[in-house]
Amino acid sequence: MTQPVVDVAAAVIERADGSFLLAQRPPGKVYEGYWEFPGGKVESGEPISQALARELHEELGIDVELAYPWITRVYPYAHATVRLHFHRVVSWRGEPHPHERQALAWQSGTQITVSPMLPANAPVLKALSLPTSLGITRAWETGTDAALRQLRLALGCGLRLVQVREKNLDAAARKIFAAHVVREVHAVGGIAMVNSDVQLATSLGAGLHLPSRELMAATSRPDVEWCSASCHDAVELEKARALDLDFVLLGPVHFTPSHAGSPEMGLNRFADLVRDYSLPVFALGGMRAANLDAARRCGAHGIAMVRGAWGPN
Repeated sequence: MTQPVVDVAAAVIERADGSFLLAQRPPGKVYEGYWEFPGGKVESGEPISQALARELHEELGIDVELAYPWITRVYPYAHATVRLHFHRVVSWRGEPHPHERQALAWQSGTQITVSPMLPANAPVLKALSLPTSLGITRAWETGTDAALRQLRLALGCGLRLVQVREKNLDAAARKIFAAHVVREVHAVGGIAMVNSDVQLATSLGAGLHLPSRELMAATSRPDVEWCSASCHDAVELEKARALDLDFVLLGPVHFTPSHAGSPEMGLNRFADLVRDYSLPVFALGGMRAANLDAARRCGAHGIAMVRGAWGPN
């Protein structure tokens, strides 16, 4: 017999320092004693954002000011299948305090000190460790020395997620450049990705990014800690989800010189494609830091930038 699907509005309530709030399920509830992200059941016909605001007011006594739609995860528990609609709540009025006898704890993604966690939350915790800005290298355009100078400046300003995409460099130059980038990014605790070359990515201890053609040809997830892919439509998004990748880049959202012949989808189409999607999605194509808020309001985890990540050209 097919289980009913219960829609739940779930909140990642985030402080400016990156810590987030977890709540312990109170006595008498299913999975009592387990820790979870605050939220609750969506009533019939109720918009998700309205359910989120209602639940957080009732449960924690806070009023939501700004919440970005994020990822949607489906998990089959013994009692029901839940569809968790996560929002990242970054601004609110009031101080969270328990209204339902539940314990609360502010946590860091790098060090969870409470347990046990509800099993549906493991992929969410990993996704939360992803920065919201991704820089894609362009040494093929600027030269490797200039690209490394730009990288160091960007890392000094807080960039912590970088993809090496240098298909126009010869293999030897690409290997040397990628090694420099991965070393620099890892030195500041960031995440480095290598585009297409699984052997190079593995040898450097980096993540792997799959171009869309390689995504569609893949039959299983590559054996790397972080794996992402480029997507342009719903079919490619579904393939990335089926492979259980960690995140995707979707675009082009706006015009970009690197894909000058590709049609722009715009933010409205982007929002339609990522609605209720389970993986974090970076908006790609013509992105600058100033576009981050608008992209997140449309469901993006963050933005991926080629030229926009490295300052003035």
